[in-house]
Amino acid sequence: MTSPKAAELRALHVPGRPLVLPNVWDAASARAVVEAGFPAVATGSAAVAPVLGYADGEEAPAGAMLDAVARIARAVPVPVTADLERGYGLAPAELVERLVATGAAGLNLEDSDPGTGTLVDPDEHAGFLAEVRAAAAGAGADLVINARVDTYLRGAGTSHGAGAADPRDEGTTDRRLADAVERGRRYLRAGADCVYPIGVAGPEVIKTLVAEVGGPVNVLFRPGVPSLAELAALGVARVSFGHGLHAATQRYLAAMLSAIASGESPYEIGGP
Repeated sequence: MTSPKAAELRALHVPGRPLVLPNVWDAASARAVVEAGFPAVATGSAAVAPVLGYADGEEAPAGAMLDAVARIARAVPVPVTADLERGYGLAPAELVERLVATGAAGLNLEDSDPGTGTLVDPDEHAGFLAEVRAAAAGAGADLVINARVDTYLRGAGTSHGAGAADPRDEGTTDRRLADAVERGRRYLRAGADCVYPIGVAGPEVIKTLVAEVGGPVNVLFRPGVPSLAELAALGVARVSFGHGLHAATQRYLAAMLSAIASGESPYEIGGP
């Protein structure tokens, strides 16, 4: 059974006309995104977790994170996709069952271990994605799977790679690109709808990834990344903002609080 919202979300992944997702952290921010005219809503774990009182990296209990996703999905009429890190230790069938119950139409799953920061073997992660896809099919559900590729965060290699590779190392750029492409291809074959090489920035690398992965590519928008128009021209199908908007909001709040502590009006911050 195809979920109308999942089908709608999947159809929004158009290379050259990317789905832009300013990631949210609660129902209020989700409503703001919809009111601004965006056709879908995405959560960001690094934004939701601190709102719930936890650090990112699967420190939040699965139930708390899924409850937050459910509140967001109830608050908006558009498809919602949830950043679920590496699944919070839930077996694929339970993960799918509990996510579908929230009303979400899609999810992010990453290929590094949140506890150790190491890359997971790509075959292992591909197997996990395939199990999630099969569990959804077995439950008569449809989910849009965005497979995050952490090569540019953690360094090229498999589960033995710890931490980000030194960009000064000879061949690092080529190794990362080759690893990201190979992982992306495996994840698409396993049933992912889109791959998310988080941290990639250079236009030539993005162009190569789009050309060689063989499916929709998601890019994290942050300082140093090509503009939205340039990302569209490079063939990107999805653009995420991660926890960037939440972090900026927190910085603005801190500035307002500092003004209050100094006996000034917080409403002067950022201009009249």
